[in-house]
Amino acid sequence: MFAVRSLGFTKAIGKRFASQAVTRNPNFAQVNDADVAFFTSVLGEKGVLTEAHDIEPYNADWLNKFVGQTKLVLKPTNTKEVSEILKYCNERKLAVCPQGGNTGLVGGSVPVFDEIVLNLSKMNKIKDFNATSGVVIAETGVILQNLDEFLKEHGHCAPLDLGAKGSCHVGGNTSTNAGGIRLLRYGSLHGNVLGVEAVMADGTILDGLCALRKDNTGFDLKQLFIGSEGTLGVVTAVAWLCPPLSSSVNVALLGTSSYELAQKILLKAKSELGEILSAFEFFDSHCMDLLLEDHKTKKNPLEDDCKFYVLIETSGSNETHDKEKLNNFLESTLDQGLVSTGTVAESETQQKDIWWFRETITESLRSKGKPYKYDISLPVPAMYDLVEKMKQRFSEMPEVFVCGYGHMGDGNLHLNIVAPEFSDKVLNTIEPYVYEFTAEHRGSISAEHGIGLMKTKSLHFSKSEPMIQLMRDIKKVMDPNGILNPYKVLPEKE
Repeated sequence: MFAVRSLGFTKAIGKRFASQAVTRNPNFAQVNDADVAFFTSVLGEKGVLTEAHDIEPYNADWLNKFVGQTKLVLKPTNTKEVSEILKYCNERKLAVCPQGGNTGLVGGSVPVFDEIVLNLSKMNKIKDFNATSGVVIAETGVILQNLDEFLKEHGHCAPLDLGAKGSCHVGGNTSTNAGGIRLLRYGSLHGNVLGVEAVMADGTILDGLCALRKDNTGFDLKQLFIGSEGTLGVVTAVAWLCPPLSSSVNVALLGTSSYELAQKILLKAKSELGEILSAFEFFDSHCMDLLLEDHKTKKNPLEDDCKFYVLIETSGSNETHDKEKLNNFLESTLDQGLVSTGTVAESETQQKDIWWFRETITESLRSKGKPYKYDISLPVPAMYDLVEKMKQRFSEMPEVFVCGYGHMGDGNLHLNIVAPEFSDKVLNTIEPYVYEFTAEHRGSISAEHGIGLMKTKSLHFSKSEPMIQLMRDIKKVMDPNGILNPYKVLPEKE
């Protein structure tokens, strides 16, 4: 039997910080035995998890920062099953938390209270690929890395690349409008998603799996599901436009003495590398020190320690032309004193070794303590000013570690503050200042991670009240009972 008890929710069960406390919506029902019996009739016993030890991994994010108390996890295998589940939940007013690879950083993919977790990992088929158009159609639970490997076999690649590519799902990428290192070259998913199949709160299936580059027939409804984090509907399949795989890829790591010089290198790279520039990443010396401390067998790829590191990748189709272009660029940066040292990968293995330093920062931060992660868009000149300001704010807390890295080419800073433990003292030192600084510079409080639960009360720093109200109005039309991923994205009305 499925034991049900009144949990008396008044605050978020797994909350780490007082500022994220929310109240459970009393209009939502709680799961009972009859509900479990219905879901079992739809999914079979293997698709319904009720045992505590089975459910535990679905209740927390990978940082264990956001923790819910769901008592039920559902694992559909197709769109029809998702439709039946949502239709029933809508009628019963049972709240639902859609979940993909659960690699998010803002609490968007885990329950806040006892919402049913709708885990989509079993919907993992690549349904079609057209090499001529470069369009792939895949179910929501396809892992990004698996899709990329499939596409490489057909001379193409996914339009985005993430550190979490081995776990994240394409449906989750779409629902959060994930960014990553390829955005500089290929743009965001708002441009690369050609079609979406989604299930609305009442179970209605919207089959919008259009594989056309041009479709100017009224409202572009798929855009509502890109970046709305499962609050307007559950994405069950996507059609992505995928670029041809580059036959010539070069990677260089450069060291420079100041952030000002890093900006000049970026400007020069955009001008001189132009159409083959595919990534321009940066990280500071604190990140390099952390990596070397956490991985004793690794050595700095550059001869000298530097205050800032710039990783440049080019992707093209003519190896001779691309190498000549990159070498001329590197020589001129050295001659002009922009770069103090650098190295160019001579093989694919060396390319992976260089990328390792950029992509492993997040993992190493976890080993140092409890990370507070901020994903912010800012004008490039202001990006590192925020890191310096944050260091000043923690000057009397030497146990707190502050570093900055990110996608400098598109103005995306990953600000990380690591403390021994999560605490209100540390959080209050960071917030709301980090968002006030961002707003003053007309930046975005979320460049690519989304809003989730973490940033709902800070949404006003990036969106005006009329815009937030319009978002609420859209939510009310598409999900009148508010069952889809409640407490996320939109702030509670005071």
